Amino acid sequence: MSSNSVSLYRMVATTPEKLYRAFTEAAAIASWLPPYGFVCTVHEMDPKVGGKFRMSFQNFSTGNSHSFGGTYVELKPNEFLKYTDKFDDPNLPGEMTTSVWLKKTIAGTELKIVQEGIPPQIPAEMCYLGWQDSLDKLIRLVQPEIPDGA
Repeated sequence: MSSNSVSLYRMVATTPEKLYRAFTEAAAIASWLPPYGFVCTVHEMDPKVGGKFRMSFQNFSTGNSHSFGGTYVELKPNEFLKYTDKFDDPNLPGEMTTSVWLKKTIAGTELKIVQEGIPPQIPAEMCYLGWQDSLDKLIRLVQPEIPDGA
């Protein structure tokens, strides 16, 4: 783990299609992306190449929030996403790039995430810790197979 990037890997017992939807549907991403103790509001989400997104995370304990947004750079449905984002706070400068790979396997889906360009004011270890919460919530969203009418 370099000083300004994190790499994550999980094997998830679900389909690439379901994982891809979790990254590209506003209600889904709002439910899993913020670490525990935060809530998310998605203000804009247009998951297409060149499309924009904007969201904010609110600290549920303090009520303070931070907002950020970015652009979708590359999308291969059910296989790959790449997007940029930057914080609105001028004290957190720079642009981050997140790449997400999804690969169907016999066990489900191999999920790889690399986030680069994390502002130096955010320790990579804290970012990595936040991603652990997010991935836990993501897995709890996508693994259950719940039929309609259940």
